[in-house]
Amino acid sequence: MARNLDQRIFVAGHRGMVGSAIVRRLVALGYSNIVSAAREQLDLLDQQAVRTFFAEQGIDQVYLAAAKVGGIHANNTLPAEFIHENLLIQANIIDAAHRNGVQRLLFLGSSCIYPKLAAQPMREETLLTGTLEPTNEPYAIAKIAGIKLCESYNRQYGRDYRSVMPTNLYGPGDNYHPENSHVIPALLRRFHEAVQQGTEEVVIWGSGKPMREFLHVDDMAAASVHVMELDDQVYQANTQPMLSHINVGTGVDCTIRELAEAVARVTGFQGRLSFDASKPDGAPRKLMDVSRLKALGWQASIELDAGLADAYRWFVEHRLQARV
Repeated sequence: MARNLDQRIFVAGHRGMVGSAIVRRLVALGYSNIVSAAREQLDLLDQQAVRTFFAEQGIDQVYLAAAKVGGIHANNTLPAEFIHENLLIQANIIDAAHRNGVQRLLFLGSSCIYPKLAAQPMREETLLTGTLEPTNEPYAIAKIAGIKLCESYNRQYGRDYRSVMPTNLYGPGDNYHPENSHVIPALLRRFHEAVQQGTEEVVIWGSGKPMREFLHVDDMAAASVHVMELDDQVYQANTQPMLSHINVGTGVDCTIRELAEAVARVTGFQGRLSFDASKPDGAPRKLMDVSRLKALGWQASIELDAGLADAYRWFVEHRLQARV
């Protein structure tokens, strides 16, 4: 698709880690007409408010990065909020976009849409072929519904609403909460505090053997814009009307032990690493098949060590706010 830098582009969720990275990417490419709305200005759970916003703004494209997100603890304790709020956000934005003539939209999902026991690496075709991981099933079902909303508006109304499914993301803007953060921000914070306090040992939950894939959020943003800007014919040639989502990842994984060793290098921790095998490991492996994305001309470029260093710099600069 020829790049039209004057298009009015609405980034829903622009304050989040992914949304803010998409804004950075768009600005770097020369887009100057980016529309955003803080939560105080626009309640995405309010259908009429979202419809009015779209009617007034004259939006041309949408990046749907807004979502209620959290770790295992949050998903386990607030399942009703996770499914209800995400369903509302998606339905309100996608329907309002359609009603106001927005032809192109990109929906951002999650790798948790795939069955708990999906073959590795996880291909797009495994969607809806098995039982989901119970701890985040409500969130996963909401994300699957988002994909199907996009496909349904495409099939019924001829819209061009696309979906991308990222692997585990990290980077600037991540959540470093001591209890609710994901594995990379949790480890960066723990190792940083160990260095500050002179601790000789850092204990990590689990055996250290499970393998995980990690993608820097700036790579995710670059992939999102790449997919959004693909010509219709190219996108449609590499997807199917009812299997239209695209995995976004590195295609490379590492053990939790290797990740911990990389975090130790980045933070300057020189003490001992120990692993508490009495704590749960989770799935032995979660790796995305990214062959569809590579066929569409994009692949990740930020290596894990460089990405961790970037995330750590952001944490050190913002750690006082991150502690709140």
